Amino acid sequence: MVKKQVKKVAKKPVVQRSFATNVKQVIIMGAAGRDYHNFLVYFKDNPFYQVAGFTVNQIPGLEHRAFPQQLAGSLYHADIPVFPESRLAELIKELKIDEVYLSYSDLSFQQVMEKGSLVLAAGAKFCMLGTETMINTSVPVVAVTAVRTGCGKSQTARRVAYILKDLGYKVVAIRHPMPYGNLLKEEVQRFADDADLKKAQVTFEEREEYEPWVRLSIPVYAGVDYRKILSVAEKEADVIIWDGGNNDFSFLKPDLHIVVTDPLRPDHERTYYPGLVNVMTADVVVINKVDSVPRKAVAHVMKNIRHFNKHAEIITAASPVTLLNPSLIAGKKALVVEDGPTLTHGGLSHGAGTVAAIRYKAQIIDARLFAKGSLVDVYKQYSHLGKELPAMGYGKQQVKDLQDTLNAAKCDVIIDGSPMNLQKVVKCNKPIVRVNYELQETSRLTLKKVLSKHFKGE
Repeated sequence: MVKKQVKKVAKKPVVQRSFATNVKQVIIMGAAGRDYHNFLVYFKDNPFYQVAGFTVNQIPGLEHRAFPQQLAGSLYHADIPVFPESRLAELIKELKIDEVYLSYSDLSFQQVMEKGSLVLAAGAKFCMLGTETMINTSVPVVAVTAVRTGCGKSQTARRVAYILKDLGYKVVAIRHPMPYGNLLKEEVQRFADDADLKKAQVTFEEREEYEPWVRLSIPVYAGVDYRKILSVAEKEADVIIWDGGNNDFSFLKPDLHIVVTDPLRPDHERTYYPGLVNVMTADVVVINKVDSVPRKAVAHVMKNIRHFNKHAEIITAASPVTLLNPSLIAGKKALVVEDGPTLTHGGLSHGAGTVAAIRYKAQIIDARLFAKGSLVDVYKQYSHLGKELPAMGYGKQQVKDLQDTLNAAKCDVIIDGSPMNLQKVVKCNKPIVRVNYELQETSRLTLKKVLSKHFKGE
């Protein structure tokens, strides 16, 4: 097992009394992930702050729950309420809020400062927490993050896992949180097989991220309390891979930080929060999808990387799509299902499913014509969406809405461009063809060379 020196830090005493007299009233703006982590590592047991509530955005249906008192610590005698972000200005006044902390990701700089301006106009301070929220570990961590949702972070993390396993290390993944159910039951989660996924009743977004690790026979941890998650995961790992979410920075202090960029969206590496934080702190930057863009787009992204980080090593790569049975879609009428977050708050108009459809000359039908239930609202909320259907499945009803949409569609075949296996979660009256995509480096410098040098000194 690879050992790692960890600097010992004196633990802060747990406060068993009421809040200090000069306590600041706080709201944490979030999306059920970074917000809870920031609370647990910075605000819990801190007598100088009282978190009066969380606001939620990006993920539907979470504004009706609360953060449990059992997880909040001894300073809290009741659950912490969760509100829709749309109420933020009135909450600042109603709850006499002093500071508001932005604690979620994949926002343009324009969006960040619009939210900041709203907070300032309402009379509170606008704040952010940074890399001080990273947790020290006792085993090496390779963090894989990105500058936007949909850059190819998942296939990059899998490529890192393949290489580390070939080098002889026992690999465990820790995934950015997606605790959309019962927070007490989801405090520490471990997924090692499909039975674990079914037992936890994971959403589509969770399945898209956990299922690929399960297929690799690599356990993946996630949940709410990442100190507790880390303490369990470290016991079975030689190396931990931090599998990032959206374009957030790592919850764990990395020994090697790999950041994925997307030349299909040039300049997003410098104009989205907190993706630019990742660029600035990267040891390695992967420019993915170079086979899908002109050379000048790749050069432009490389120039931006060098402007903000002169020392990072740069790798170029492609993520070619493959199908087991391309004849099933060739020339057929097809409804294309794509990765949900990539299309929604990730802002892309299409993904791997569309690439496969174009390659094999399938006729893409307009999924909007057959959308059912909550999916109608998804198309209204994300007006940039086109013919493709985002794989939305936050709760049983939305899964049913997706299934009803697929079954109502007038087409020959469903092209599944999501990272999960759609056939496992819906019953469809048409054949479903899965699209696979894996990272392939195109530069002389490869991830294998970087990882071999880092871990073996080669």
